[in-house]
Amino acid sequence: MADSSTKPIRLFSSDLDGTLLGNPESLRRFTAAWHTLADDERPLLVYNSGRLVADMQKLVADEILPEPDYYIGGVGTEIYDAKGSAFLEEFRDALQEGWDLERAEAILHEHPRTERQPDHFQNSHKSSWYLHNADLPTLESIESQLKDAGLGVAVIYSSQRDLDILPANAGKGGALAWLCRRLGIDTGEVVVAGDTGNDSAMFHLPQVRGILVQNAQPELFESTVRVAAYTARQVMADGVLEGLCHYGVLCAQPRAIQGRIPADHMQSEFRLLFTGTRLGSLSGEEKQLILTGYEKALVALRKNITPLGFSACSLEDNTVTGTDANYRSVWARDGAITIINSLDLAHDDIRACCRVTLETLLNAASPNGQIPANVRIEDGEADYAGVGNICSIDSGLWLIIAFHHYVERTGDRDFLEQHATRLQRAMDWLSAHDSNNDGLLEIPEAGDWTDLFGRSYNVLYDEVLWFRANVCYGRLLEFRGDFARAEDYLRWSQHIRGRVLENFWPTTAASNGSTAQANRFAARQFNLGDTQYLLAEITPFAFNWRCDVYANVLAFLTNLIDIDRARTAFRFMWGVGVNEPWPVANLYPVVQSGDPDWKAYYTVNLLNLPHHYHNGGLWPFVGGMWVRFIHRLGFHDVACRELVRLAKLNQLGRDQDWEFNEWAHGQTGKPMGKAFQAWSAACYLRACQEVEIDPTHLNDD
Repeated sequence: MADSSTKPIRLFSSDLDGTLLGNPESLRRFTAAWHTLADDERPLLVYNSGRLVADMQKLVADEILPEPDYYIGGVGTEIYDAKGSAFLEEFRDALQEGWDLERAEAILHEHPRTERQPDHFQNSHKSSWYLHNADLPTLESIESQLKDAGLGVAVIYSSQRDLDILPANAGKGGALAWLCRRLGIDTGEVVVAGDTGNDSAMFHLPQVRGILVQNAQPELFESTVRVAAYTARQVMADGVLEGLCHYGVLCAQPRAIQGRIPADHMQSEFRLLFTGTRLGSLSGEEKQLILTGYEKALVALRKNITPLGFSACSLEDNTVTGTDANYRSVWARDGAITIINSLDLAHDDIRACCRVTLETLLNAASPNGQIPANVRIEDGEADYAGVGNICSIDSGLWLIIAFHHYVERTGDRDFLEQHATRLQRAMDWLSAHDSNNDGLLEIPEAGDWTDLFGRSYNVLYDEVLWFRANVCYGRLLEFRGDFARAEDYLRWSQHIRGRVLENFWPTTAASNGSTAQANRFAARQFNLGDTQYLLAEITPFAFNWRCDVYANVLAFLTNLIDIDRARTAFRFMWGVGVNEPWPVANLYPVVQSGDPDWKAYYTVNLLNLPHHYHNGGLWPFVGGMWVRFIHRLGFHDVACRELVRLAKLNQLGRDQDWEFNEWAHGQTGKPMGKAFQAWSAACYLRACQEVEIDPTHLNDD
């Protein structure tokens, strides 16, 4: 059989929600790029969605999507010829064998955790249900019941919620294969794109070429570990464009600024949200400020290059006394975040420092797998605990994530093999902190980046990282060809995600089959109200309704929450002004003296007073993530405005301009902490690159 890579691309089949749809600005870029292809030269365009055909046609009629050649709707239960304006009845006939909708629905009605989806999601060959956080034995049991009843069915589960019961020959892959046979197109001449588990069958067609968008859920990674597919580094439609370029379909990708949506075309709720925010193109002065900041950030980052890796702050520009001496170290979390955000820089010295930072931390791992909080640069001594002798849980979490990013970006598989044993021990050490095996880690008080700040047990920030670490470690195992174990970790990451959404996003709405135990203290208290963001902390006897801004931003950037939840959280955070006076405070509202959450040790070193440090301080490195968060939501102009404001924050200094300080006071904006912080500089650089307001693109408008 011929190598599919030598065959022409004759058909492109893409999922919609979370793949092409989700970020309206990136969709505009996809549409513009697709229209550059001549009709007689381009591949056939097929939308392959869980949406019904009528719903997809409305999106095309409203000019949200370009006109396709075919629609595959209802999770592969209907095919519509757009040019012929007709459903392909032969396909419907092919689905009849072994199918009985009434018998299938009768069985599902009897299941204690299923809830039938509304009628507009159903058709004669598709029975759709809600089933939250189902495990593999539950799904296998449902499939056995259906088959024991003599039904020929396909059971498709996605997004830890959506259960579709279809005829055996249906599904996105089955429908696409049928269409290819009808058109005389070999599946080796097909490119597919998707983001969730119901897309997986497309990727398993013989010799098909696949695009996994960066925001793909681990359920799709799990089902494709044994399949060669391109993993995009960009999300949604931008990731699709990146994949199509990889396969040589089109490479004339529009810039971010060319895909932006004018303010007067925004949805009304977002127009109201941004009242008072100056949108539109940046002025020449603002562009120059961003460019100057970019150049200064490179200087600041290089100030932190040492023989052992990235220091937390410039050793030459900061005096240290007492416990501050630990700043003269390679820190795991600081170093990892710096690595992740600087890998796109085409500078050999910075790339080399990324590698040596990982080596320093892994070589200092304890025999049981604990990654040190930091390693001192002067003598190479590792410190496994901070003030109060409390271990640093997130050191290992960030290390796993950063190592995956490094290997994925560089392709250095030898480096992965060299440290494979240490990485496994690190994951085992982290797993041991899930002492009750519920999927969530139990964190000691002040046991993460918020040192000297009293959060404990199930802490949102750490659980988000734990989800991402499992995804990243699963991908590392996939790189090594250890497919069975890769599937295990990716499957477990889905369980973690379900637990986080179930526990940290409380609602009084119907559970739709949720497995939450009614007798749990937190579950009972959640009935008091609804939230618009992920809660900061949950313990067996209490919970914290504060909004951890940083963790909510991370939850979207790591693909734990979907774009709808992210938009809800963004509306809340923008509305309460977490980005005032500068982007962005790490916590809202702050903890005041006398509050039940107040701890006496918040006065130690006067660090965690209200609006200080972790208690609502402004963190430039989080500000860089905030800019990327907004851009991923599809608001390029707003992201640019916040980038200008972030540049002004980094420009402030205690002794000189452009100090890229550690943090600033949450009310006054006065710069605090150490100067020339590596992660402040790296996150600013990454934000500039992601919104394409960097030296490469700045003057291309």
